[in-house]
Amino acid sequence: MDSTTHALPATAKQIAYARSLALRNQTLLPWEVQQDRRSLSAWIEAQAKLKPVSDMDRLPTSKQVAFAEKFARIKQRAVPEECFRNKGLMSKWIDGNK
Repeated sequence: MDSTTHALPATAKQIAYARSLALRNQTLLPWEVQQDRRSLSAWIEAQAKLKPVSDMDRLPTSKQVAFAEKFARIKQRAVPEECFRNKGLMSKWIDGNK
């Protein structure tokens, strides 16, 4: 590789902003993307367009809760507290306890 093909490293400011977007959008910030200023810029642009996940969007639905509680009674076990605060965790718990 000659010096014209070297990618510029991402700036600390870019990485900090990208991490805040990853937290807001509840997504992973890929390590490879952080290595290149252009790649990170494109990732930031795509993430900035996304609608932030609201607290209500993160919570399990009433159907999920009812379904999980039904399985919990059948299996004689408790649904972990964190499942009541996160839709994804509730879904995984249900799948693992069918």
